[in-house]
Amino acid sequence: FGTFVAPNISPSDQGIGGWSSGDLANALIAGVGTGGQHLYPALPYTTYQRMSLQDVADLKAFMDTLPASDAASLPHELGFPFTIRRGLGLWKRLNMSPGWVLDAGGDAELERGRYLVEALGHCAECHTPRDLTGGLDRSRWMQGAPNPSGKGTIPALTPDKLKWSAADIAYYLETGFTPDYDSAGGEMVAVIANLAHLSKADREAIAAYVKALP
Repeated sequence: FGTFVAPNISPSDQGIGGWSSGDLANALIAGVGTGGQHLYPALPYTTYQRMSLQDVADLKAFMDTLPASDAASLPHELGFPFTIRRGLGLWKRLNMSPGWVLDAGGDAELERGRYLVEALGHCAECHTPRDLTGGLDRSRWMQGAPNPSGKGTIPALTPDKLKWSAADIAYYLETGFTPDYDSAGGEMVAVIANLAHLSKADREAIAAYVKALP
C-alpha cells in the first residue's frame, strides 16, 4: 500500500488538542476524521470499534495531560489508487464487523479478557492472517501471520500451537519471560512493557481468553 506516517496526536493545535472526545470516538470507532474523511486502517479502528465510549473519553482525558508538540504531521507516502480515500468506504463495508469473535458464554473473566484482547489490545492485528483486501481473516483468528515488517512470522496463540498454561501466559505478560526461560523479543518487548502495567486480574483475564480460543 505504501508508507503510513504516524501523525501528531499530542494535545496541540498541530495534533488533537482541539478534538472533543466525540471526535476521538469517531476516529477510533468509525475510522472517520474531523473533516468527515475516511481514515486509513493503519489506525486499527476495525478493532477499536469495540471500545466503550467511556474508555474513549477517559483516553482523551489522559492524552490531554501529555506534553504538547507543535510538529506538523507528515503526509503518507502512498501510490495510486490508495491515495483515493473514497475507496475506503467500500473497504469498511467489507471489514468493519463490530461483533465479538470469541463467545464468552457469560463468563465475566472471559468477557474482560475478550475486551482487552479484541478491542483495546488489538492483538489480532498482528496475530491473525489477513485476506486479499488486507482485512483480518476471522476464520483464522489468532492463528499466526507474517510479520508486517517483512521479517519472520508472528506466532499463533491458539491452544494447538501455544502449549503454555494460563499461569505461564499471565507471567509472560507481566515479565516477558517464557516457561522455557527465553524472553520476549522484537515488537513484543514494547507490548510487554505496556501489559506489565495492567492489574494482575486483567493479565489473568487475557490468559483465560487465550486458553479459550478454539
